[in-house]
Amino acid sequence: MARPITKRALLRRLAGNSDGATLVEFAFVGPVLIMMIMGLFDIAHTQYTSSVLHGAMQKAGRDLTLESALSRQSQIDQRVIDQVRSVMPNGATVTLEKFSHFDFSDVNQPEEFTDQNKDGRCNNNEPYVDNNDNGRWDADRGKDGIGGARDVVLYEATVSYPRMFPMYGLAGLPTTVTIKAATILRNQPFDEQNDRITTVRNCP
Repeated sequence: MARPITKRALLRRLAGNSDGATLVEFAFVGPVLIMMIMGLFDIAHTQYTSSVLHGAMQKAGRDLTLESALSRQSQIDQRVIDQVRSVMPNGATVTLEKFSHFDFSDVNQPEEFTDQNKDGRCNNNEPYVDNNDNGRWDADRGKDGIGGARDVVLYEATVSYPRMFPMYGLAGLPTTVTIKAATILRNQPFDEQNDRITTVRNCP
């Protein structure tokens, strides 16, 4: 008749048993490993999308400098959208903006104004130069559209799409990815450039 196993013997046997150790170890390491892999995939996809976007923007920017671009803007924009969306998940949004400037030095520059009260804002009837001729002071003096001959065009794209891999919650990342790209080129000299606008107005 077999002798009954004492509690001490049972504990000694369990302490020396390594069955299932690999499973327990994987339970600790697995989630971290999986999150790292998904994170690498997410970064790689973002970089690839950014590369596609920049390539499409460079091509579109060159096309926009041609004299025929005025009648082909929608086609050029749609080509950029189609190229970018081909590598994105459903729900992606692509926003395109075009601003024309008289010269490269005007890009991303505010309209000049006389800051009489030294508060850093255009107000209290302070005079300013309305470069884009829209009747108000702007922090960017660019004019909507591609302008005319010899004008400098800033072409910008903003792409936003939901993350492809569901690890953003664990890593504290936003649920969407936003990528921006821009290109700056001068229109071809197919005509004389319009004179620089020097209309002086007053801020409210």
